[in-house]
Amino acid sequence: MINLNSARLAWHDALYTPWDSQGAHIEQIGLLGCSVQKTEKSVNSRHAMHQSISARIQHAIATLPAHLQAFGNFMYSPIATFDDKEEADDAVFMAAYRAGPKMYAKKFEKARLVAQGVVHRYRRMHQGGQSEGVDPCPSPEAFRSWLLSVLGLELSSEQWTREWEGFILACFNACNDLDKAALVPVSLAIKEMKIAA
Repeated sequence: MINLNSARLAWHDALYTPWDSQGAHIEQIGLLGCSVQKTEKSVNSRHAMHQSISARIQHAIATLPAHLQAFGNFMYSPIATFDDKEEADDAVFMAAYRAGPKMYAKKFEKARLVAQGVVHRYRRMHQGGQSEGVDPCPSPEAFRSWLLSVLGLELSSEQWTREWEGFILACFNACNDLDKAALVPVSLAIKEMKIAA
């Protein structure tokens, strides 16, 4: 069933097909020798309700501009694509870049990779919609190490604060802003369903 207590969880659940879909559930009941007749009705009812709620959440997601859909999908969808990741990375980078001072070309390319690292961190902290994750790179040293080992970007610890701290903060702010904007229609759909119930 879809969790309607969190827009993040609802986004995830609306795009997740549980293993106990209608046919699999009825098959399991049959294997256990249970009466399928009474149970089939409740399974059908539950399945129909799940489909109805999923459709409303998916419709809310579809009202978003492409970059917000991609960001939300990359953060919360169990079926996120590589395109969703690339578009989320790009949206965060561009928002952070616009928020800060202009960069020379060499730093600009490095900044793209730093933004990807921040998106990775933000996603891990909010993965699956639970927002209970831990920052996988809580210190500058851990983040520099991750950037080097995963993205091949070597950044010096000297001048770290002056060179990168502001941009990293701008990337996290961009993640927060994109996240909030992406979740607005989902939150509204949840609110409407709760009022109707």
